[in-house]
Amino acid sequence: MSTEFETFLQKYPTYKQTEKIDELRKTDYARLDAGEHVYFDYTGGGIYAESQIQQHYQLLKENVFGNPHSTNPTSQAATHLVEGTREYILKFFNADPDEYLAIFTSNASGALKLIGESYPFANGRYLLTFDNHNSVNGIREFAHTRGAEVTYIPVELPDMRVDASQLEAELARPSKTGDNLFAFPAQSNFSSVKHPLEWIEKAHAHGWDVLVDAAAFVPTSKLDLSQVKPDFVPISFYKIFGYPTGLGALLARKSALAKLHRPWFAGGTITVASVMGDKYYLADGAPAFEDGTLDYLNIPALEIGLKHIESIGYDVISERVKTLTGWLLENLTSMKHSTGVPLVRVFGPTTTEGRGGAVTVNFYDKDDVALDHRFVESEANKVNISLRTGCFCNPGAGEVALGISRVELDVCFTRPEHKDVMSIDEFRKCIDGKSSGAVRISVGPFTNFNDVQALLTFARGLLK
Repeated sequence: MSTEFETFLQKYPTYKQTEKIDELRKTDYARLDAGEHVYFDYTGGGIYAESQIQQHYQLLKENVFGNPHSTNPTSQAATHLVEGTREYILKFFNADPDEYLAIFTSNASGALKLIGESYPFANGRYLLTFDNHNSVNGIREFAHTRGAEVTYIPVELPDMRVDASQLEAELARPSKTGDNLFAFPAQSNFSSVKHPLEWIEKAHAHGWDVLVDAAAFVPTSKLDLSQVKPDFVPISFYKIFGYPTGLGALLARKSALAKLHRPWFAGGTITVASVMGDKYYLADGAPAFEDGTLDYLNIPALEIGLKHIESIGYDVISERVKTLTGWLLENLTSMKHSTGVPLVRVFGPTTTEGRGGAVTVNFYDKDDVALDHRFVESEANKVNISLRTGCFCNPGAGEVALGISRVELDVCFTRPEHKDVMSIDEFRKCIDGKSSGAVRISVGPFTNFNDVQALLTFARGLLK
């Protein structure tokens, strides 16, 4: 046992309670060490277990499944698995099937588009925090089109949390003549801040519907829908357990779902449609929102993945992420150049309180000049460390973190040459050379101490 590991265990003794993950890594995730991968992009995508692939392979190898939209034997077999998976998803999130539905989508973004295109925004309000993912921001275009008021609640440096008093003031003034939707991430995919889930009932008390983006939250934290009752919860399964990609879900309260009015219909979403009669009737429940044929061969892999996570336990996963994130933050923030300039600046909390495992930073040279995030990524690539850089589809958080002002953005977006098209390089020129992105280091369920040490060694190599 190294001196560093001994010191780590003294500071974070609960790490010992997560040793089952180390055993799993030797079997189900052996390819990480075999390929000398240092993976720190868990917010971007989870890592699948070999056992998940093997179980799914056996299921497909031993059975014949057909398109579910029929009653023939192969269709019935597929329908049984699809509906069984739907039920298991609700069970996994402890959602009462009398209260919630699970709607299959291509990913969290697909789930969000369903809400945006169908929500009755006319004369209403759309309220959201600065640090939402672009797929949540994009709903504002539907809101604008239907005449709703769109309001953003800023996040504040250094921790990038919301001003609670400002939020409460906005929640207290819903539209009296329309519907109101409040959206926030359970965990920011930029700063990793975990916003209070108590906001849900505060918003409900003022008559708001609540959308909680759980895509970055549920890979490492338990979402219990018997304890909190958001109206809409979009998720992407690959972020939780890696495989399969291309499948997500919208967990929706039936009472809120009844407000949604789809602007079109498709195969699978109707009971009856007529060409000559120019009429259609939508199906009840989840099928009304599931366009065309479901991905019935991959959907059963979701239950396999969820059971895999259950076999580990969110308590173990959360503790592993918390302890390693604490060690990473403590050591990264203590690194200084010979000039005394700190190597990194953290965008978000610098302790483990009220945050997840993504540590977003920018690196600085000895003269306190920010290193280009693309340079940092290219250097990390050389030593097989997988990081993510950019703004992570979260422009609001990025603008606050990087000090990009409203004036700069207004000037940039109103230039004639930027009326319809703008490249990222043109945007960088607009903001007067300021950094246009950051470096995100995501600790995840299968990160180990050696991974963190490899990252810290890499960081020390940037000191001058």
